[in-house]
Amino acid sequence: MHLHPLWSKKSLPVNYNDEMTNDKMTNDESSGNLLIIKTLQGLETVLAAELETLGATDTQPLKRAVSCRGDRRLMYRANYELRTALRVLVPFHSFRATNEKSYYRAVREIDWSRYLDAKDTLAVEATVSGDYFRHSQYAALLTKDAIVDQFRDRLGRRPDVNLETPTLRIHVRIFGSQCDLLLDSSGDSLHKRGYRRDTVEAPLNEVLAAGMILLTGWKGDSTFVDPMCGSGTIPIEAAMLAMDIPAQYKRESMLGFFRWKDFDKKLWQDVKSAADARIHPPAFPILASDMDSRARNATTINLMSAGLEHVVQAEKIPFEKLMPPAETGILIANPPYDERLQIEDVADFYKSIGDRLKQNWAGWQAWLISSNMEAWKSFGLRPSRKITLVNGSLDCYFQKFELYAGKKYAQVEGE
Repeated sequence: MHLHPLWSKKSLPVNYNDEMTNDKMTNDESSGNLLIIKTLQGLETVLAAELETLGATDTQPLKRAVSCRGDRRLMYRANYELRTALRVLVPFHSFRATNEKSYYRAVREIDWSRYLDAKDTLAVEATVSGDYFRHSQYAALLTKDAIVDQFRDRLGRRPDVNLETPTLRIHVRIFGSQCDLLLDSSGDSLHKRGYRRDTVEAPLNEVLAAGMILLTGWKGDSTFVDPMCGSGTIPIEAAMLAMDIPAQYKRESMLGFFRWKDFDKKLWQDVKSAADARIHPPAFPILASDMDSRARNATTINLMSAGLEHVVQAEKIPFEKLMPPAETGILIANPPYDERLQIEDVADFYKSIGDRLKQNWAGWQAWLISSNMEAWKSFGLRPSRKITLVNGSLDCYFQKFELYAGKKYAQVEGE
């Protein structure tokens, strides 16, 4: 079987970063092939830890991404198992160009028949920065033209563009004169787990929900409660983590590397079978509740889609009437921010949450996320940890509260 050139002994250096200012990536043939895994801002260290658990080496957190080295098995596992990954990118060619002619020529000199056939489809995305290239869409168009022109001249036929499900999705990163080409091995973004069938207003991104849980250090080793569950993303991700269910277990669309010329079906089946074999029942209860019937119903539908309706208990209970189901445990909540979900008196609402936690949830650990910095001032509890995350376009604080009997509260540990 023809091996994909990116799995040869040599892997090319890449200058990759959303701001494209990272120069730490150097070629080291002895440590495996270079991978770039994209994530959300604030989850880089969590993703790096996940990768190291899978066996990745030379992990380096970047901005909204992590670089690492590994073999084809690691790439397959990263796509299937990682909870905080958005895309797994594989660098395969680098060069320098200072104008569109030199760029077009360099792309056209690549033997694209090693990656796709004339009957296949492609999509190109580009990010540019610097003085030589100013327009990302033009860089993507130039890349596409160079590829299809090569096929047309050689064979009289050319691949078509398919932005939804291409045979090959190419990412272009240009910083100054440095041009890097990467293959997208994921296809659809990895936050699309496949279990979401219904939503309410302002649903939480699945990768963000999983990242929040991992940031708390919870591993299914205590009772878990989400008292404002919305469409159920947090408790579903918690159940998947507690049961060691792979993140893409319910995915319906094909992963991108399924369409590659060097797709190793046997290796993929081995990777999937090994991961699926680790699934086990949860050790502690997981509870989802919300005051809104619509939210409870959406959560129930999504739990059924995920096959977790018998694992997570979903109830319609307002937080002020919810009692702790155990003496200790962890509570994670995504309360309304007063952005898309309007609240009549947001300061009073947040104060009531803090009061309820203080009065009824002693012995528990509570984590809440919100972008409403003014409302946080009314919360009435001092966090022991504060982490900056981004939910959509909103800068948020994800804060930890140790709930003691009485008034013993820790000092802030900022991040």
